[in-house]
Amino acid sequence: MKVLTNYFAGYRKQGGIKELLLLAYPMIVSTASDGIMTFTDRIFLARLGPEYMNAAMGGGVTLLTLTLFFIGLTGYSTALVAQYYGAGDKKNASATTFQAGIIAIVAWLVIVLCIPLLFWFFGAMDVPASQINLQKEYTQILAWGSVTGLLRHTLSCYFTGIGKTRIVMMATLAALVVNVILDYLLITGAFGISPMGVEGAAYATVSGAFTAFIILLFAYLNKKNRVEFFVMQSFRYSKIVMKKLLYYGSPAGFEMLLNLFAFSIVINMLHSEGEVEATASTIMFNWDLMSFIPLLGIEIAVTSLVGRYMGAGRPQVAHRAAVSGVKIGLFYSLFVLILFVFFPYWLVMLFQPQEFDSVFNAAIPLSINMIQIASLYVLAEAVLVAYIGALRGAGDTYFTMFASVSLHWLMVPVLFLSLRVWDFGILTAWSIIVVLFLCFCSVLYFRFKSGKWKKIRVINPPLNS
Repeated sequence: MKVLTNYFAGYRKQGGIKELLLLAYPMIVSTASDGIMTFTDRIFLARLGPEYMNAAMGGGVTLLTLTLFFIGLTGYSTALVAQYYGAGDKKNASATTFQAGIIAIVAWLVIVLCIPLLFWFFGAMDVPASQINLQKEYTQILAWGSVTGLLRHTLSCYFTGIGKTRIVMMATLAALVVNVILDYLLITGAFGISPMGVEGAAYATVSGAFTAFIILLFAYLNKKNRVEFFVMQSFRYSKIVMKKLLYYGSPAGFEMLLNLFAFSIVINMLHSEGEVEATASTIMFNWDLMSFIPLLGIEIAVTSLVGRYMGAGRPQVAHRAAVSGVKIGLFYSLFVLILFVFFPYWLVMLFQPQEFDSVFNAAIPLSINMIQIASLYVLAEAVLVAYIGALRGAGDTYFTMFASVSLHWLMVPVLFLSLRVWDFGILTAWSIIVVLFLCFCSVLYFRFKSGKWKKIRVINPPLNS
């Protein structure tokens, strides 16, 4: 009991665990709901066969790679809105959101133009013939519908930045309901509707994002918010705010883009090892995604709270908020570790096809071992998201970009050498990747401990216009 008391010391203080949890729990629910939407797609598609599930994983991750630069860039509006809000500058808080919206529209046009490039990439990575056409269909629909997800993201960042995370949670839960219902109706077919497979999964995802966007838009435009944050005056280009958003947000965008690009290469490299390996790694990454996405809620909350206290000129409270995030993340990862280590068989069997499939059966033991190894991966992620959230919230985005990108691109040659040169096998290769992530935790810890981030000023003084 004394150990727990010391662990949760400062529970009720500003920046403590209680304040962070109050801000984080709606974001944890929101990000978990997004994870459940993706997970539900995979479950329904797995009923049709491993190639459908693998196509959604390969296509979804590759498209997300292209989208993530813009998500990271506009995502910094959370910290920027929080800093303006903490400094009492509500007018520029809404102006930040409009600039992020401009970026989202431009991003959608770029994504649509890059569809042929994505198709070329699938061919270059030697995706199995049974999977590649399904992967193209899934990716194309998501690309055309990505505008709703991008705009939804900008509004979510605004409400998170001002601490009103419950509306984000409500919008995401509504999106989850729409997505799950449409998954049931469209993927395998129900109530006389012809089965649409991966196309149905893609349409369900886009529809869910559109639902969340509409709810957030109504909340953003309601009278109270319009008046308090000068929303109607914000619908114009602001050179100063856009400059800040581009300057501090670009590193986060490049970080996410380059990281997931490396991760996409890793996934496609594992898939190219064969159908059994592709199925096992897809099952493992689906569970990794489910465990990791709630941690993103903690990261977003830490970014918002650190940004708010840095904007108010209180770096010591911001420091306490980051430490609270680490404690919450480690406590959560303990439950995931128990689940992954002791119950992996049941996790794997959730993806069992309706009919006997020799590929799936051959993948069961490999999937179990990969999930057990992933338990340590989640432990590393729990520490990483808290420190990265704190450093980003303070504006130390360039360091996090260089450090994180270096780690993820180190994965690519390590995996290539492990699989193609040294022939270690997929389990040994995956274990080496996990060890790399555990070692990287110390890099962020020492950067955070140095305190350099406390001296960064994002909104005061402003960047030269």
